[in-house]
Amino acid sequence: MTRLAQNPIAIMSVCGYSSDMFVKITTSGPRQYVKLVESYRDTAGVPRQRVIATLGRIEAVRSGETDSLLNGLLRAAGKPSLEEGTGEVAFAPALSVGDTWLLTALWKELGFADAFRRLLRNRHQFDAERLLRVMVFNRLCDPESKLGILRWLEGTRVPEVSADSVNHQHLLRTMDTLAEGADRVDDALTGLLRPLIDQELAIVFYDLTTIRAEGSTDESEDLRHFGHAKEGGTVRQVMLGVVQTAEGLPIHHEVFAGNTGETTTLVPTIEKVLARYPIKRVVLVADRGLLSLDNLDAIPGPAGRRSAAGVHSGRPGAALRGF
Repeated sequence: MTRLAQNPIAIMSVCGYSSDMFVKITTSGPRQYVKLVESYRDTAGVPRQRVIATLGRIEAVRSGETDSLLNGLLRAAGKPSLEEGTGEVAFAPALSVGDTWLLTALWKELGFADAFRRLLRNRHQFDAERLLRVMVFNRLCDPESKLGILRWLEGTRVPEVSADSVNHQHLLRTMDTLAEGADRVDDALTGLLRPLIDQELAIVFYDLTTIRAEGSTDESEDLRHFGHAKEGGTVRQVMLGVVQTAEGLPIHHEVFAGNTGETTTLVPTIEKVLARYPIKRVVLVADRGLLSLDNLDAIPGPAGRRSAAGVHSGRPGAALRGF
């Protein structure tokens, strides 16, 4: 650094500082230098630049050797030195991790990590269980599309999962792998949930909802059909039936074609629940649209198992029929 550059007051007084001055980094061979440069016009009015002072090599500036110069300039401008700072607080962006950390602990405690790792082994060179975990966590925390999950991961940390290892194509392949082994996955989930369920359930809730589907393409065995939506109108949709305990634990679900009649879904769904879980007594609660007289007669009640169905009619003493 030149003797002149060591004295910032001298720079301003000798050179006559103007707003046309700026700092410029120049290259000379393998080295880079930091210089104070001024823009001006020559006698012909042509824009020119001239070096006022060479402040030193860029390595020296970055290592702090020119801090005295910078502090001198800050003092001359009536501003705090580098050590004093401005007192302003800058917040750096942070990744969200609390909810995904808790979900990861639950995922492992329930046995999902080991079970899905065995079930989702495939020929692809990626960990399908971890990608499934990412999709489930996103659905619980901030539901997005498959492409939206990539944006979600920019601000979220999923433990044990590198965001760089997740891409759109691998998410789609994981869904394909999951669909191919759907029956084995259902059986595994039943085994994991069975210890959490009382064998003599006090009450079971069953209901249906409609999920609107976009797109106009037709696929083989497509479940997307036009039907009456819960929110009104006729739209292309699928129907989702869910069975859950009184505590709100979902123990079974079925996806039906969008034009399926509600009453036709009850009996096959209950048959599957009874086949999967060693239930001795069932009290089923559903709305009147599901519990038709034919369904009441068809609800399975094999020997040794007692069943009852409740219809909410809005009147005191609503029907509770035993079998």
